[in-house]
Amino acid sequence: MSAKFNKRLASIPGYTPGVPKGQTAEDVSGSDLAQLASNESPHPPLPQVVQAIGSAATSMNRYPDPDATRLRGRLAELHGVGPERIAVSNGSCEILLAAAEAMLEPGAGVVYAWPAFSMYPNLAAMSGADEVRVPLAEGEVHDLEAILAAITPETRLVMICNPNNPTGTYVPSAEVAAFVRQVPEDVTVILDEAYIEFQQGDDPSDSIRLLEEHDNLVVLRTFSKSHSLAGLRVGYSISSPEFRAAVDAVRQPFSVNALAQAAATEALAHGEEIDGQIASSIAERERVEAGFTAIGLDTAETAANFSWVSLGDRGAEIEAAVVADLAAAGVVVRPGRLLGGPGRLRISYGTREENDRMLAALGESLARNS
Repeated sequence: MSAKFNKRLASIPGYTPGVPKGQTAEDVSGSDLAQLASNESPHPPLPQVVQAIGSAATSMNRYPDPDATRLRGRLAELHGVGPERIAVSNGSCEILLAAAEAMLEPGAGVVYAWPAFSMYPNLAAMSGADEVRVPLAEGEVHDLEAILAAITPETRLVMICNPNNPTGTYVPSAEVAAFVRQVPEDVTVILDEAYIEFQQGDDPSDSIRLLEEHDNLVVLRTFSKSHSLAGLRVGYSISSPEFRAAVDAVRQPFSVNALAQAAATEALAHGEEIDGQIASSIAERERVEAGFTAIGLDTAETAANFSWVSLGDRGAEIEAAVVADLAAAGVVVRPGRLLGGPGRLRISYGTREENDRMLAALGESLARNS
């Protein structure tokens, strides 16, 4: 007699990681493989952060602070909000999943653009809620008017990924503010800003200031990208105290480990060095985007640390072959078919050498498969 599982289990799409099958992150980092599939930083953690991790490691016989008091205090100071408005999480994904657990159920609705972050489809599937996927507008940007039109009395959650993953496109903060003003007050808007540090058009604090006017707004941030801490999985949300209490109520205790808390807290003390690494990634973005143009490929206008590359009219036909050719050259990228965009590739920016190797291999593959 076999075990019985929740019927919704079969509908949960899950998450496909960027690390090649059969390899661990340690295998990748210790090899000559150009891992350009996971939107990670090519920069290692700062030496001071590594030292903080080492110091914290001597106390691993103790549970971590369940309230992440020091980290939440530093974040509150940085953003000019009360610590009661901050939830620290095991990656920003944990807040998304907790929001679904706390707010969604059969009969409720969730709205988001598509393609967008590949975790979003999990929320409706896990909760039994109804979902509406709103196609991106021309230029592969969020269609905020269409998202507003998709909101119904049953809608409880709206997700806006900005800059958007996988396209990298960015909606200016003024347009986001106008959108949030039009959303009904009983609908929670999650503004997912995992890549906000890489856009150059707005002050990243613009969205934080919106929280003063809108109790139904949640801002998500992460240390995985800009602070080079993907391996420790630490993110956070800024919201109303009620939202924070709700997500905390449905999460397991001690979800953010002590090493992650120590690393993130220390990283916040080195803003200038972090800003320098971000500036380096932005400069590399401009160089790589020019490289795509040089080999005849179009990309969406990116404001993130990755490019959304179109393989042209026959893109869907040649995508698998191009991905295989890149892998044979030691370059791992994310196939667009896995992200809602067949015929495209999402390519993160690595080191200069890795990016040059990727561009050369991509050009050779296109020559073979065109």
